[in-house]
Amino acid sequence: MSKSRNGIIVFLVSLLVFGVAEVCNAKQPHPKLKMNFYVTKCPEAEVLVRNITWSKLKTNPALGAKLLRMHFHDCFVRGCDASVLLDAVDNTQAEKDARPNLTLQGFVEIDEIKSEVEKLCPGVVSCADILSLAARDSVSFLPFLDHDSDSIPPFKPMWPVLTGRRDGNTSLASETNGNVPSPFSNFSTLMNVFDSKGLDVNDLVALSGGHSIGVAHCGTFSARLYNFNGTGEADPSLNVAYVEILKAQCPNPANPATTVEMDPQSSVSFDSNYFKILLQKKGLFQSDAALLTNLRAAIRVATLQNSKLFYIKFAESMVKMGNIGVLTGDDGEIRKQCRVVNSK
Repeated sequence: MSKSRNGIIVFLVSLLVFGVAEVCNAKQPHPKLKMNFYVTKCPEAEVLVRNITWSKLKTNPALGAKLLRMHFHDCFVRGCDASVLLDAVDNTQAEKDARPNLTLQGFVEIDEIKSEVEKLCPGVVSCADILSLAARDSVSFLPFLDHDSDSIPPFKPMWPVLTGRRDGNTSLASETNGNVPSPFSNFSTLMNVFDSKGLDVNDLVALSGGHSIGVAHCGTFSARLYNFNGTGEADPSLNVAYVEILKAQCPNPANPATTVEMDPQSSVSFDSNYFKILLQKKGLFQSDAALLTNLRAAIRVATLQNSKLFYIKFAESMVKMGNIGVLTGDDGEIRKQCRVVNSK
């Protein structure tokens, strides 16, 4: 049997195993979350969140990546309970004060959305649901950024947001490290974090596709350019020509204020191009390159170059992520302001 045929058989068997594992690892939605949770108590809430998010995005296209990232960072610490939105109390630092969250943005926009929703329906809609909806709506609206009309165009949400979350009342910076996936992580570290949240390798690869939009600060990847693993050289897994392009943008030492597109020339276009550049060895973070060091993950990277499949799998993984550690029923509270817990 030829080597090429052996390779094809291995590839097909891997895909079969991959598909079986995907079915076995499927996670059901949280039983108390549902579509249109506010339909009786605040029927206009989701439309209001959508309209405000859209109006913000028209003047600030980068907001989509910021809200998506904030949603990720919220769900990976204590679950999707809006704890990332809370300010520090006295001398206790909150999640937003931890190093991985210092560059998070979008807090002002979430505050503004919450304020308008409170005027419409006081004490009904949680900050956790507002953040989940705004993240989805901002990414879903990206294709309409060139829309000339001031009216809101019809759109198809990229993933369904089940609602009914309540807000947590605890936010600790100390809980962030080790829970939020790091751009410096290798594959096993990434999988440990995702597995602890009930997410699998399929989710890891699909959700990494969020790097299709947004920018990164030079300090999050400059070691790969100048001193990878203390070698004094560039990371050999990086495309050589891409290294030189990045060095031109990020001289050594790194300027903490300088940012680079995570998906070159496509930072506000949510698409499958991320997986194409990954296979060209142009993944910006060490955590991006790590996806190619595992066979199952690398196969999934290759398949998600297909845009339709990427959108489907990203949607599925976003729904799963939105289930992490949610508070429902009598747990938590509905904050009046997203930055502070309600007074007793």
